[in-house]
Amino acid sequence: QVQLVESGGGLVQAGGSLRLSCAASGNFFRINTMGWYRQAPGKERELVARITTGGLTNYADSVKGRFTVSRDNAKNTVYLQMNSLKPEDTAVYYCHVEYLKYSWSFAYPASSGQGTQVTVSS
Repeated sequence: QVQLVESGGGLVQAGGSLRLSCAASGNFFRINTMGWYRQAPGKERELVARITTGGLTNYADSVKGRFTVSRDNAKNTVYLQMNSLKPEDTAVYYCHVEYLKYSWSFAYPASSGQGTQVTVSS
């Protein structure tokens, strides 16, 4: 089981910045892909950004050029730097990781955090 602790959400004006952090802990051999999803009221959860162990990233089209995902493998922590925030970025942001429970495992279970609220006012 992997526990995820998210931090960094809050209220910001449009054009402002926030940085989200998510630290993973628990019983696992290795964290694989780490990333962030978000869910706005009345909408489905969507991928925002994710990053592989090797640093490969991909982003939702709506955040490209404004958000940057990064990670510290030694700390099992993923970050999301959000710049030029817009009211439409308002959502609950969820950290999401895929991990290897044992060195001999073949499957990569996933775990999500409880979410952190990001509110962007116009």
